[in-house]
Amino acid sequence: MAIMEHAYYASFGYQITSFFAASSRYGTPEELKELVDTAHSMGIMVLLDVVHSHASKNSEDGLNMFDGTDSCYFHSGPRGTHDLWDSRLFAYSSWEVLRFLLSNIRWWLEEYGFDGFRFDGVTSMLYHHHGMGQGFSGDYSEYFGLQVDEDALTYLMLANHLVHTLYPDSITIAEDVSGMPALCSPISQGGVGFDYRLAMAIPDKWIQLLKEFKDEDWNVGNIVYTLTNRRHLEKCIAYAESHDQALVGDKTLAFWLMDAEMYTHMSVLTPFTPVIDRGIQLHKMIRLITHALGGEGYLNFMGNEFGHPEWLDFPRKGNNESYHYARRQFHLTDDDLLRYKFLNNFDRDMNRLEEKCGWLSAPQAYVSEKHEGNKVITFERAGLLFIFNFHPSKSYADYRVGTALPGKFKIVLDSDAAEYGGHQRLDHSTDFFSEAFEHNGRPHSLLSPLTAVCSVASTTS
Repeated sequence: MAIMEHAYYASFGYQITSFFAASSRYGTPEELKELVDTAHSMGIMVLLDVVHSHASKNSEDGLNMFDGTDSCYFHSGPRGTHDLWDSRLFAYSSWEVLRFLLSNIRWWLEEYGFDGFRFDGVTSMLYHHHGMGQGFSGDYSEYFGLQVDEDALTYLMLANHLVHTLYPDSITIAEDVSGMPALCSPISQGGVGFDYRLAMAIPDKWIQLLKEFKDEDWNVGNIVYTLTNRRHLEKCIAYAESHDQALVGDKTLAFWLMDAEMYTHMSVLTPFTPVIDRGIQLHKMIRLITHALGGEGYLNFMGNEFGHPEWLDFPRKGNNESYHYARRQFHLTDDDLLRYKFLNNFDRDMNRLEEKCGWLSAPQAYVSEKHEGNKVITFERAGLLFIFNFHPSKSYADYRVGTALPGKFKIVLDSDAAEYGGHQRLDHSTDFFSEAFEHNGRPHSLLSPLTAVCSVASTTS
């Protein structure tokens, strides 16, 4: 979340009033520096959510009407107001605005030691229409024309140039849903200079599926398309759940899967219900396929790693200024009598396997199968063979899976394992041997058991 000072708590930090101040709600500036230093001591890089796409319209404590006019930092008239966000829009053509925003970036890097930024609302900055009411198909006419705000585009190039010149190891990430070409290409090649783009279509796709379709009706081909729909060499950050969907008025990924039964049947002392069983298995599979197929980085919204049951909400008039849901219940994973620990264990081992094998830094995966009838997805990446069976009821004793690799395969991650809340239907001591039998365009193939709602990652040994 954005931590620059903001008067309206329920804006989640995105209606900024003081760009050079860390929000006092979370502690002192010295405590923020200590947090960053402690993270660095643990080998963790810390990125700041920087909001330079708009600003609070407050005139008492914000930049609005700073000199008595509406055009000191912002465009005058309708161009200076974002109708959807009810906020002010910067005039990026102004030298003083550029100095203000660029010095703001440098200040957070040097004063607090942040390692880079996630730029909020980049789509709104890139276009005069701010992306409102627009559907981006990928046609280049949507990205190059009079609708592009060239002043904002130039500012983003300057910001990236500043960050990467002063601190070459810094990371910048663009929150862009439009898919602007060359957004993540180096400035020297005519790009905007970001290192990564948030793959915003992925969490939207998962929520759409959960809201509108039964899981037996999921289109696996469309899932694969959404996870792989990115340009060659454009690095994306994939994520299964976003803060926009876990806010009040919506539900977390786990809550969409299991709903009210999470309050009554997450205890290991109670038998699995069909809803809890299926929900836990799908939650693991959604995270793994997003992690392994969706991009070159993986983002976890806090709490999704263990299937947080409730939404997030900050004090506001609509909830009588309550802090009740301004929380994440991390203690749920520490209770051995609750099933949240299983989801958390899977997340831990999924990330450990990636750290060992490095699929995020590997070339994009080769998808060899996306079978609608069987609800099976198989792909290879970083020397690993990933197999997903999304079918709600069918298991397969000997399912032929294509691979480019000859040799012996072992199961290295199994969502059906007991430590992940599964039913332990696969024998991990079994060796699987590929043979020179072409299948699905791959020169070799092997026979693998596929239990219902089970995802398996196998590697050669």
